[in-house]
Amino acid sequence: MRFVRQAIHLILLCAIWTVAAAQPSQQLEISGVLKQTLKLDAAALAAFPEKDVGRFTQTRSGQGTDAQSTVRGVKLSALVERAGLAASGRNDWKTLVVVATATDGYRAVFSWPEISNTAVGDGVLVLFERDGKPLDEREGRIALVSTADQRLGPRHVRNLVRIEVRALD
Repeated sequence: MRFVRQAIHLILLCAIWTVAAAQPSQQLEISGVLKQTLKLDAAALAAFPEKDVGRFTQTRSGQGTDAQSTVRGVKLSALVERAGLAASGRNDWKTLVVVATATDGYRAVFSWPEISNTAVGDGVLVLFERDGKPLDEREGRIALVSTADQRLGPRHVRNLVRIEVRALD
């Protein structure tokens, strides 16, 4: 009987976690070693100046076919610059990392020098649109992709909910 109760509790916890993990992101918080914390939804991202927005045509494979879609998003560097780095020392920026987190806890990590000082940085986009429409429920209303990566999957964060700029110890 005790085993049955524990199994039922485990099933209920898994069901609750699955529902919570499946929730699409609605708002993005940008925080950490910054002058201000930003909270933005997809509409606020779409309102960024065109110079801060990037486009990328992605080929996705599935069930033996390839499909192309075009995504639009704000450059991660533009978001961090709007919040303002609060690193005090001249070289502090060199030891900052950026952690992008999804609603289900999935994370992707970038170094700030990679974002601000290499060609990779121009292609790290916080997405709000695919093929001229809002992102779907599966991807969340806000997502992140690193377009310069050889394999997009590992740093494609669906349901992006938080970006945190951290200093390494």
